[in-house]
Amino acid sequence: MIAAGCSSDYVISTNDGHMMTTHGKPEKDKSTGLISYKDTDGNVHQIHQSDVKEIVEK
Repeated sequence: MIAAGCSSDYVISTNDGHMMTTHGKPEKDKSTGLISYKDTDGNVHQIHQSDVKEIVEK
């Protein structure tokens, strides 16, 4: 039996009310304070940590 590796989706909610669904767990760059994430289309985005209200697993 082979188990397929699945990455979970997460939802990032921002302080101004936007919600973004990510594919895989967002990663924080400690030196810049930016959070990098991949959207459901596979495009990479960054958002500043101070703009993020919460990140929850979907």
